[in-house]
Amino acid sequence: MNNSLRRQLLAWVLLPLMIAVFGDAWLARTSALETASVVQDRLLLGSARMIAEQISFEDGAFQHQIPPAALELFQADQMDHIYYRVTTGAGQLLSGYTDLPLPKSPLSADSPFFFETTMRNEAVRVATFLQPVIGNPSALPVLVEVAQTMNGHRQLTYSLWLSALRQQLFILALVSIFILFGLHRGLQPLIRLRNDVRARKEGSLMTLETKGIPAELMSLVETFNDYIQRLERYTNHQSVFLQNAAHQLRTPLTVLNTQISDALQADNKPQADAPLVAARKTLQQTVRLVNQFLTLSSAEGAVAGQKRLSTQQCVEIVRQVLEDLAAQAHSKQMDLGFERSGCDTVIKIDSSALREITINLVENALRYTPPNGVVTVQVHSTAESITLVVEDNGPGVAKEDHEKIFQRFFRVGEADSSGSGLGLAIVKELATQCGAQIELGAPPLGGHGLWIAIKFIRR
Repeated sequence: MNNSLRRQLLAWVLLPLMIAVFGDAWLARTSALETASVVQDRLLLGSARMIAEQISFEDGAFQHQIPPAALELFQADQMDHIYYRVTTGAGQLLSGYTDLPLPKSPLSADSPFFFETTMRNEAVRVATFLQPVIGNPSALPVLVEVAQTMNGHRQLTYSLWLSALRQQLFILALVSIFILFGLHRGLQPLIRLRNDVRARKEGSLMTLETKGIPAELMSLVETFNDYIQRLERYTNHQSVFLQNAAHQLRTPLTVLNTQISDALQADNKPQADAPLVAARKTLQQTVRLVNQFLTLSSAEGAVAGQKRLSTQQCVEIVRQVLEDLAAQAHSKQMDLGFERSGCDTVIKIDSSALREITINLVENALRYTPPNGVVTVQVHSTAESITLVVEDNGPGVAKEDHEKIFQRFFRVGEADSSGSGLGLAIVKELATQCGAQIELGAPPLGGHGLWIAIKFIRR
């Protein structure tokens, strides 16, 4: 479940949302702090104005009174200390706390001034207000200061921030629920596909239903269906191959059984030798057929281990094959020749694959070329490729059969029934695995026969 698509989608949606919520919570705290400061400043200014309204100048002296309402404005659950001071323009203390700090900046008579300081080792917020007094001979306004400790300010800030945070968390939880529901609904087509594949019986090659599939999954379904179709073709191909292989093996084994039975029923040794010799030939053909089956299977099953071979190394492999098949050519009094042309180069190929390709091409030419015929093998190399050419002057192949001769168990005519019909199929499979190109046709210089070229590209 560590690679759960649901979890990944949820993480990619919720993580940015959580970051946004936490960022908004930080901004909410800043906003709560500003709001608490505005509320406190208005209370302080209201208290200062109430005190200033009670100041007058009568009988040559300032008259003042601190109204209880001015101090009752600050009543809250969190008890704060309230300090105040009233000072004349000449600096004379009329009332209040003597140790309450004075503002350090010059004041304007048109607007109040707020500042923060400490009072008796506690942080306080101070509001200052200049109040003109009618009848004052000095015409200097009276300075009114009201200060409050920060307990209520902190409590209000925390309350406002906590309320905003709860709203954000509630929204996050609500959004998470909707996202989970949306993911569940959105992943239903994928879950249906999984259940469809899981419910299938072993060996089923039915394609997936494309009805109701979202556009994002359509390419996956189409690719899977294409693979199913290719797998079905391959399975059918293999089934036909096994049926043909069983048929090809049944015939020589039946003949072999008959030949051995004839040998056992013979009255004397000379009569038994003839069926035994024939049985030996049949057994050799059967062994060759089985070996071709194994070669074809290994060519289909895996890419051969390739290494770099020079032109000279390729020539040595071809010459060794020709030496091994020289006796077969001699038995039909055929001219088996070899030619080399071109410059030296290096290609990447498996030596056993090159040998098997050469064997099957030359054996095919020797089998279908009449006695006293000519089979020529050529190795032509350029800077970019090495081409193996096998040419004979046999009956050749009709143009409409050019593609068919590479099919398994296909034979041209019935002139020679000793072949299995697998030689050129093996050649094509190995050439494909090696990335080689195949060409065939009539001999370039004219005449009848077959010309096959395998071109190995330098990689």
